[in-house]
Amino acid sequence: MDKKVAVVTGGSSGIGKAAAIGLAQAGYDVAICGRRADALKAVADETGGFWAECNVTDPTAVASFFDGVRARYGRVDVVFNNAGRFAPATSFGDLDVETWKEMVDTNLNGAFYVAREAFRAMRDQTPQGGRIINNGSISAYAPRPGAASYTATKHAITGLTKAISLDGRAFGIACGQIDIGNTATDMTSQMSSGSLQANGSMMPEPTFDVRHVVDAILYMAGLPLSANVQFMTVMATNMPYIGRG
Repeated sequence: MDKKVAVVTGGSSGIGKAAAIGLAQAGYDVAICGRRADALKAVADETGGFWAECNVTDPTAVASFFDGVRARYGRVDVVFNNAGRFAPATSFGDLDVETWKEMVDTNLNGAFYVAREAFRAMRDQTPQGGRIINNGSISAYAPRPGAASYTATKHAITGLTKAISLDGRAFGIACGQIDIGNTATDMTSQMSSGSLQANGSMMPEPTFDVRHVVDAILYMAGLPLSANVQFMTVMATNMPYIGRG
């Protein structure tokens, strides 16, 4: 059988980079996109796969990226819809409108553009079907203080996941969501020195190895399309999430 084809957005660093390398090591052909050509090329040197610069806030660029993936591999089997961003902690009354718009444009609109192109590719290919894995967050369930824009976009990803999962049934398209807490990457390095808590204090928070996230993604991706992990939470055991506040 030909290799399955996996797409990872935001594949130049952090969880996206780890997922791309893990998928390649598991035998997938891997295509990645992101905004930094040098970093993307470095990852692609490890995966041996297709890469392209792509800002997910641009629907034309996203469509062009998927065209490139199909031209290279002929189909799309798995998409890890991972690209996203954080915003500085800001009390809700002081949240800048432009920051709000930028967060929505990347974390929600970008996820929609990627998922829509993935859905179209999976619907129209032969054999039909595929799997979309949206990167949610534990902030899809409980906010951190000063993170209204991030929290709102991640709650919206949950609705997007459910809608894709429902509409995908007719085409053999499965859609699930992985909600990740405090994995050890360059984006969470500051957590060891302290994160703002609901009571206003600063407290160091535990993290866990990103390989466990990769293992979870590989499990979700490797299921037959007749089975689906609708939602999965993977987190540091002792992080202050359950009972937050």
